[in-house]
Amino acid sequence: MENLTVTNEKKYKTPETELIHKSTIDPHSKIVSLNHITRMLAGRRAKNKTIVQCHGVFDLLHIGHVKHLQSAKKLGDILVVTLTSDPFVNKGPGRPHFTETLRAEALAALSCVDYVIINSNQTAIPAILTIKPDYYIKGIEYQNADKDITGKISEEEEAVNSVGGKLEFTHDITFSSSSLLNRFFSPHSEEVLLYLEQFKNKYHIDEIFKYFENAKQSKVLLIGEAIIDIYHYGEAIGKSGKEPILVTKYHREELFIGGILAIANHLSNFCAEVTCVTMLGEKGEYESFIRENIRENVNIIFHYKKETPTIVKRRYIEEYSSQKLFEIYEMDDCYFNKDEKIEFEDSLKKQLSSHDMVVVADYGHGLLDTSSIHLIEDNAKFLAVNTQANASNHGFNCISKYKKADYVCIANRELQLNFRQKHICTLEQINKIMKEFDYKHIVVTRGVMGTLSCKKDEEIFSTPAFASTVKDRVGAGDAVLAITSLFASQKAPADLVGFIGNVVGSLAVNIIGNKSFIEKVTLLKYIMHLLK
Repeated sequence: MENLTVTNEKKYKTPETELIHKSTIDPHSKIVSLNHITRMLAGRRAKNKTIVQCHGVFDLLHIGHVKHLQSAKKLGDILVVTLTSDPFVNKGPGRPHFTETLRAEALAALSCVDYVIINSNQTAIPAILTIKPDYYIKGIEYQNADKDITGKISEEEEAVNSVGGKLEFTHDITFSSSSLLNRFFSPHSEEVLLYLEQFKNKYHIDEIFKYFENAKQSKVLLIGEAIIDIYHYGEAIGKSGKEPILVTKYHREELFIGGILAIANHLSNFCAEVTCVTMLGEKGEYESFIRENIRENVNIIFHYKKETPTIVKRRYIEEYSSQKLFEIYEMDDCYFNKDEKIEFEDSLKKQLSSHDMVVVADYGHGLLDTSSIHLIEDNAKFLAVNTQANASNHGFNCISKYKKADYVCIANRELQLNFRQKHICTLEQINKIMKEFDYKHIVVTRGVMGTLSCKKDEEIFSTPAFASTVKDRVGAGDAVLAITSLFASQKAPADLVGFIGNVVGSLAVNIIGNKSFIEKVTLLKYIMHLLK
């Protein structure tokens, strides 16, 4: 193939070739936008130049990347590298380690690279359709499409074929950016690194992923209160002139679906069929908003409670610091009246027998009383439960409401409230509750201290926390309950369930409210990142 040189470029005095000529001197000029690349490549195509495209994250550029790009350039004349922009690098918290600008500059500094484009799209497909490469090049690790957890390589090949190009694979030595980052730039403590080293020697990634694959066939029934979370953002401007109170200036607000609705959206990414039984206020406030934001594969069954509003939790936040100032609850936490209770329990009876797994998120806001709990306990094929302690039910909504469960996932504070003791060792409390109640498996989340996971008559496993940053803890427990239930229902080992819980928790605490949900691909990529 003909190589581009400074001499060749001087023959053609066009804006495009002037840019290429400049790029041999200044690597920064190689970084162009996707909107301009078509015009810039037009002259090359007119001279029968072959266009090659590579795509990736390229976080921590290493020798494997260099050899891959050099091999790609040998297939053509112009090598265009498209780079995943920061918001779409879904490899877990702390990634990318280097910003899109730094990654682009590193790629542009390579002599084999002609153009670098920061791709502000979720996938490479829009870039492929715009660039129309003659060859689209991936590394050998992508050759087996069945092992591509994103499922994107097949879609990328289809896009390449549609523009007359061809998918090819390089066969050079490969390295892992994740492995190198874990080794040299890890945000984790020595304790976490030692734990991960021991864990990956015990469990292979394929073994872990098999549980996710099996979960796709699960039919899950969710029972719990629907909650609307409203975040009011403002700016603290000082003390009131007449009262000893803080004054804030209103900026904006965001609405999220929460409670059992958030759990439904989390699980919808992992299961083909999810049914959710919940309640709204008498007038069905926010029902349209809920239906607009619930995932398509969630079948939602509403029950309406008379003379009460739909549960709303308003949080007032100082936007600059992201600190929560105070909360306001809109609710009436009385139980259903007699007729409503009969209708609710009849609905449960119809659903319980036809689902493989039942997940109960009991927020203590008036949905589940003693008789409905007994109904669920007696009829669920597999029962996973969480009872939440919050400002409106503090000390009144304990896990001991449920006398038996296949899986219990609660916070350490909720375990302490159950025994009205905060000075007894958590390990002692776990042993005590497993003896007093018919619980087959329990996970206790402890924030920065990680999780404790125990099966009946087995040892207790401790998993350190993986989160290095925390944006918002709201909804994190719901996410952990949702995904760990899928593993517990398959009788996964206790230490594996604890690991999955902390991985999910690390992702969840970096989501504001329930603005987004645990995505399967992101979770799998994060697990791969941790275990490389």
